[in-house]
Amino acid sequence: MKSKNEISAIAERKGKLIYRDGNKVYKIFDETYSKSNVLNEGLNQARIEETGLKIPKIIEVTAIEGKCAIVMEYIDGITLEKLMRENPDKLDEYLNLFVDLQMEIHACRSPLLTKFKDKMTDKIFKSDLDASTRYDLAMRWKEMPDHNSVLHCDFNPSNVIIRPDGTPYIIDWSHASQGNASADAAKTYLIFELDGKKDIAEKYLKLFCKKKGTSE
Repeated sequence: MKSKNEISAIAERKGKLIYRDGNKVYKIFDETYSKSNVLNEGLNQARIEETGLKIPKIIEVTAIEGKCAIVMEYIDGITLEKLMRENPDKLDEYLNLFVDLQMEIHACRSPLLTKFKDKMTDKIFKSDLDASTRYDLAMRWKEMPDHNSVLHCDFNPSNVIIRPDGTPYIIDWSHASQGNASADAAKTYLIFELDGKKDIAEKYLKLFCKKKGTSE
């Protein structure tokens, strides 16, 4: 890999620096990420790759200048988020594609992925809520039916890249798990809502429920 000054930065997020070097992307993690967290993210993406979904392929998990890094193929294109922002008249068309992609994810199975119910139960018990509330939420969560759909768990338009030939690729699988597709949709709804896009959130939810044949 070249020095950081010789490569182009793609994004900088909390605890992560993401660079492109030719046809490769390097995601470099700081010391707040344990080795096990980075290895798990790489493993998640490798398992999703095996489902046949169009995603960037993992090349290696390595160390760069003493920091853990994931190296994957670079996907050239424009994010769906940017397309929505620049072409508001095509919002319905883009939302249709967005929901179809999410349902394509949910149609996949990856039995070795972490179960979403287990992940959320752990988060509930580690939260700052009082003990009674934690117990009540955990019990209600436990009683929900078990499902085994692949879930992205951070599915939003910035994680969809449209290549120049129109082929969509889905990126950022660090939170992937398996469980109830409706939970994944609820999280996507909240991402829109908390980003101040209430109108899009409502349109998205109605479209998802219509295509899925489920109640809002």
